[in-house]
Amino acid sequence: MVKKSPLQFFVLSLFLIALDQTVKLLVHFNMEPGFAGQIRLLGDWLKLHYVLNPGMAFGMQLGHEYGKLLLSLFRLVAMVGIGWYLVHLAHRGAPNGLLWAMAMILAGAVGNVIDSTFYGVFLDNAPYGSTTPWFHGQVIDMIFVDVWEGFLPDWIPIWGGQYYSTPIFNIADSCIFVGVCIILFFQRRFFREPHDEDDFLPDHPSPEEASVLPMSELEGDSPAESAHKDPDPVSTDDPQTSQPRTRTSTDE
Repeated sequence: MVKKSPLQFFVLSLFLIALDQTVKLLVHFNMEPGFAGQIRLLGDWLKLHYVLNPGMAFGMQLGHEYGKLLLSLFRLVAMVGIGWYLVHLAHRGAPNGLLWAMAMILAGAVGNVIDSTFYGVFLDNAPYGSTTPWFHGQVIDMIFVDVWEGFLPDWIPIWGGQYYSTPIFNIADSCIFVGVCIILFFQRRFFREPHDEDDFLPDHPSPEEASVLPMSELEGDSPAESAHKDPDPVSTDDPQTSQPRTRTSTDE
């Protein structure tokens, strides 16, 4: 494996983070929350719909009193871990596809960490009753793929009889989702073990590393030498064959 620089992959993460934050701030300062400010992009199935998400990705939440704080701290630790793992993979020469996917996941994690950490302070969107606005900011979601909405049947456990619509998400969520899908779809290519014989060959041999095997170390004879050899040599060690054959005569 050839050691790679993680810089280009971090550049992709920074670009996606900037894009995510730009879209979120544009939505916050230029759109009304809910259906009143909804904007149709492609017919009735792709819309911009401004909502605040106090929980995890795609609108999921933790019901514990300190759930939001724990979630924000978990995101922070996960962000550091993903960044370290990206550097580790790059130094080990992992496939570029895996590194691009990890860069997307890192961008999504950082994007939502920024919301949770700072939006409660700078955008004043922390839920009512929060112990502190720090780490209690609500994530801004806006991408609404309106495939289906309505009331779920009563026979469905827990959620039966409740109103449901397709989850609304943001660019950071999309980055995480796409990155994970890429890893799942190509995991056999990304994580396959090298063949044993590959360990004896350098990945990128240089002219300085090339060497010529001395003729004295070659086993066997060359084709040219074999062609000039007698195909059926006569051994001189055999006394019967070492003496010249003479014809004798006898008197009758």
